[in-house]
Amino acid sequence: MIPLSDWPEVDRRQIFGVFTDIDDTLTTDGAITADALLALADLKAAGLHVIPITGRPVGWSEPFAGGDMARGIAPWPVDAIVAENGAVALLYDQNGNWPSYPLDSSLSKLYQQDAATRASNFAQMQQVAARIVREVPGAMISQDSGGRETDIAIDHSEFTHLSAEHIDRVVAIMQSEGMNATVSSIHINGWFGEHNKLAGARWIVRELFGR
Repeated sequence: MIPLSDWPEVDRRQIFGVFTDIDDTLTTDGAITADALLALADLKAAGLHVIPITGRPVGWSEPFAGGDMARGIAPWPVDAIVAENGAVALLYDQNGNWPSYPLDSSLSKLYQQDAATRASNFAQMQQVAARIVREVPGAMISQDSGGRETDIAIDHSEFTHLSAEHIDRVVAIMQSEGMNATVSSIHINGWFGEHNKLAGARWIVRELFGR
């Protein structure tokens, strides 16, 4: 690996922003650390855009990103958060600030799919989730599923453990139902649609910055 000191400054100046995963990238043992938050703040202070892209649900991402002053949790210094593997984005209010927690109407969501498509997909996904729990020994719906709108998640390493064989079985069931499936460090995510984290990253840059 080439040392960062050998990276020409002229090349560094071409950087527009930074994308980052959240679980096991920004977080340690499931929590954001002070040095990770400082790194995000330093990037913003340097004039770079910062957008986390996560498989976590939009409902989980709202208070995580918006902060909870009553509990001493500060908002993250980011432009937006793209959740549920690229399906939905949480955006700043009109003043460029995250709203205080509890969240109010100043927090906006931007979806890749229309409301009718999301509703139809949601109903189908609940049936697939029930099939997985029924057919795969030890399979459990992730504990953050209450905040999910556009995908389902099966826990394999956060609060339970699934063998590699059973993880493969969950993926196979999702794919047999016509879903996309991906395995993160903690969950197996499944959804209907062409989006993914990379597509979501490209989408939000077009939406926010016209690039």
